[in-house]
Amino acid sequence: MAFLLNKTALSALRFNSQKSNDSMALSRRGFHVEPGTREKALLAEDSSLKRFKSHKQGVRRLKVVGDILTIVVVAGCCYEIYDRAVRREEARKKAT
Repeated sequence: MAFLLNKTALSALRFNSQKSNDSMALSRRGFHVEPGTREKALLAEDSSLKRFKSHKQGVRRLKVVGDILTIVVVAGCCYEIYDRAVRREEARKKAT
């Protein structure tokens, strides 16, 4: 009797694990649905927007200009902080 119970318990566990793996595979995989006409129209290339399309060269150049401007602004801020500190120190020396 115990042997029969163990055999059925193992088969039930195996069946449950297979069932759970199948359900996980289905939930992970999802379903493929063909896009409708509206979705296709939204994904289609629009010729009026072509002039606004960015290209790699232009984007790279814009990034370089942005990096240079950032460096210039940070350097300007550092200079202003240094200049104010020097002026404050000079004012303290004159006051004493």
